[in-house]
Amino acid sequence: MSDLQGGCLCGKVRYTVSADPVFSGVCHCKNCQKGTGSAFSVVMAVPSSGVAVTGTLTSYVGKGDSGKDITKRFCPNCGSPISSEAALMPGVTMIEVGTLDDPSAAKPTMHIYCRSKMDWMPIPEGVGTFPTMPMPG
Repeated sequence: MSDLQGGCLCGKVRYTVSADPVFSGVCHCKNCQKGTGSAFSVVMAVPSSGVAVTGTLTSYVGKGDSGKDITKRFCPNCGSPISSEAALMPGVTMIEVGTLDDPSAAKPTMHIYCRSKMDWMPIPEGVGTFPTMPMPG
C-alpha cells in the first residue's frame, strides 16, 4: 500500500498512514453517533506505529460498552474527528475515513454495533454485520 494522506477541515492537522489496514468498517454505536453527529462512523483501523500526525490533536477519553477506555482525537481548532484508540485493541488506531484526502481508499467490509443502527440506514449486500463488536476467537 502506498502512503495515505489526510487531515482536518481547517488544515491545521495533517497525517500520513504508512501501514496496511487491519480492517475497515462502519460503526453504528451510540458513541460514534454522538461523536460524529451522524448515524454512524466509517473507520479504517491501522497499526498505530504506521500513523504520523503533524499539528496538535485534542483528546477525549470515554468508555466503550466494555467499560474500557476509548480515546477520541480531534482538531482543537475546527473540531474534526481524526482518530480513536480503544483499550480493547492496543496498538491500533482507527482513522475517520472522511478525513482521508481520498476516502475511496477505504472499503468497509463490515458494519458493527448494528443493534443501534438507524432503521432507515441500508447495509450493502455481502458486507458482514454484527450486533456489537466482533471478538476474535
